[in-house]
Formats: sequence, structure tokens, C-alpha cells
Amino acid sequence: MADLLRRPFGTHGEVHRITPESAGWRYVGFALHRLRAGERVAEATQAREVIVVMVEGRASVRAAGQDWGVLGDRMDVFERTPPHCLYVPNGQDWAAEAVTDCIIAVCSAPGHGGHAARRIGPDGITLTQRGEGSNTRWINNIAMEAEDWCDSLLVTEVFTPAGNWSSYPSHRHDEDDFPRITYLEETYYHRLKPAQGWAVQRVYTDDGSLDEVMAVRDHDVVLVPRGHHPCGAPHGFELYYLNVMAGPRRNWRFVPAPEMEQVG
Repeated sequence: MADLLRRPFGTHGEVHRITPESAGWRYVGFALHRLRAGERVAEATQAREVIVVMVEGRASVRAAGQDWGVLGDRMDVFERTPPHCLYVPNGQDWAAEAVTDCIIAVCSAPGHGGHAARRIGPDGITLTQRGEGSNTRWINNIAMEAEDWCDSLLVTEVFTPAGNWSSYPSHRHDEDDFPRITYLEETYYHRLKPAQGWAVQRVYTDDGSLDEVMAVRDHDVVLVPRGHHPCGAPHGFELYYLNVMAGPRRNWRFVPAPEMEQVG
């Protein structure tokens, strides 16, 4: 298994490119582009479907033979407003030209031609509280199981207040045994406020064969191939992450860690 913590390899242009081959798994891909106004990115989806997420800024987007206009109105991800996104099926092209400085995430997984290109958000995405007390976080569901937008992808945003935990109580989704549990690979694209802050993510299995604790910084990506994967935001540092999940079936079923049985 490749290293789980991926630092960006720059501050401009394409700064992340995670493929199933580079991750050592089968389904999830993730790329991140940090563009200046007037710059352009273009790709062919080939055998994969993608969700283009306007993390910050605005861009003019064409995809699947259509002009989708200018997407994005969130200039700072910590505004917590719903994102503008675009689903592009396999076998299509897409291109984005930055209208302002912008950050574009490209979430990918195997496509099967089952869904047409479509805008996702901001309409229909509502910031929703999950958990309570120091486990409180806020969710923008982009394309989870209830949204039949995709063949494989499950995508969501999570905002964790300073001092709180997230992806908690600890849980795993690393077996293909539906409906008890599903096998889903996952990436976490992390942002911190202030940007010089840090957070913690642990990825561990019940048997201890995998147990890594990582200090994550602004724009880092963490790979979760298996095991439990909680995150903690220290006092003073607010945490955002964009989750991408995919596996052999588009269902999210998980099992809590044994030590979590008595945790609400």
C-alpha cells in the first residue's frame, strides 16, 4: 500500500493527481487544480465518471458537448455555502476556464454510462448538522446514496469546528458484505482555517496491521484503503474536508470500531 498522506506537489496548477494505480487500489481517483484567472484545464473522462467540485472561486465550464456557464460563487470554502458541481459521465470531455482564482477538485471512479451530465448544487444541497457536543460537524452532501446522480461516486463535504472530532465514532467500510457493510475506498482532501493550522487523522484496523496517525495540513490528501479513519481538529483550527468514496456498489454501509460500542 502506498503512503496514506499525500502532500500537494505545488501551489499552482495541478497540485494533486491520485489514481487507482498510484494509490494501490481499484476505484477512487482524485485531482486538484489551483488556477489563476484566465487559466484553463481540460480532460477526457475515458472509462471514468467525474464530479467537478468548485471548492473556491468561479470558472466557465464546458462538458459533454454543453456549455454549463460560470460555476461557483464561494470564494472561501469556510463560508460553508453549498458548492457548485458538475457530473460528467465516462466517455466525455470537460474543460474549465478560471474566471477568478479558483480551486477545482476532480473526483473520479469507474463509469458505466448510467447517468447523464448534470449540474449538482448549489440548489438542493443543505448544510446539515451531524453529531452533538464535541462530535458536532456540518455536512454538505454533494452526491451520497440518496442522490441518484452517479454510477459509482459518493461525494460529500464536511466542516468540523475547532476542538471537535469528525468521521467519529470511528468506523470502517472495507468489506463487500452488503447490507451489513460495503467496500468503499476513500480520500480526504483537507483544508484548515487558519491555513497554517493542522489537524489529526488516524487510519487503523482492528488487528493493528494498519495503524497510522497523521498530522494533516492545508491542502493535504489522506488515503483510506481500509480500517477506521477519525479526524480531530485542535482548539483554534477549523477543519474542512472533501470526501470521495467508491467501490463495487454505490452504497455506504459501515461498522463501528469495537472500542466505540459504548460511545454515542
